[in-house]
Amino acid sequence: MSGTITVNRSDTETAISIKGRFNFEMHSQFRTAYQNEIDGSVNKHRKFVIDLTGTEYIDSSALGMLLLLREEAGANEADIEIVNARPEIRKILETANFQRLFKIS
Repeated sequence: MSGTITVNRSDTETAISIKGRFNFEMHSQFRTAYQNEIDGSVNKHRKFVIDLTGTEYIDSSALGMLLLLREEAGANEADIEIVNARPEIRKILETANFQRLFKIS
């Protein structure tokens, strides 16, 4: 069973909260959460915040989804912050060197 995604948008920021298991089953739901902002964005400096407060598990496909978001949001120009990851999830992110690609706090 996968988790759920909640999206909160402001003029400059999209906050995506993931609860439960962040795995391949969430691929479509995760992409839908940010796709409109990327496709129709006139504001290329839009910030994305991925809130993992309620995330219990993350697998390699979730890492791939984060990388896809980064690529579609502008790669090195993308402003993406991953927040509130549990220590075990933060360790996975750091093992994958995601701190070099994302701000993790």
